[in-house]
Amino acid sequence: KKPPFRSTTLPLPRFVSLGAEEVHVRAGPGQKYPIRWTYSRQGLPVEIVLEFENWRKIRDHEGQEGWVYHTLLSGARTAMIEGRENVPVYEVPDPKDDEITNVTMKLEPFVLVNVEECQAHWCSIEISGYQGWIARKYLWGIYEHELFD
Repeated sequence: KKPPFRSTTLPLPRFVSLGAEEVHVRAGPGQKYPIRWTYSRQGLPVEIVLEFENWRKIRDHEGQEGWVYHTLLSGARTAMIEGRENVPVYEVPDPKDDEITNVTMKLEPFVLVNVEECQAHWCSIEISGYQGWIARKYLWGIYEHELFD
């Protein structure tokens, strides 16, 4: 028997992304619940905090929570640039002092990136066909100690 608010064996909480251009967020896990708001940003990272049948309770970068039908979510890993400053992206992870000049681009706050892999303090990202490495601390959508490739 599955515990309450659990319908998969996937970890909770976990990050996913919005898989549709328009995603309605409801007050509860079902069509009978009112729509509280609608996202129109496919790829936005969200955190699944609860599951109920085919519904997922999600939390966004502002801490807002609501229920979304599971097919509107994607396992694709994305992240949002956090902070108030433009963030450098490097050619290599963990650049040494002599490689600091290898900044390939700077990303503004709230920009969405595709996350391809994460090592200790660095994540490999892709945006509009460009790739590079960014310090994990600037990404919302990746856990502090999460490693993947």
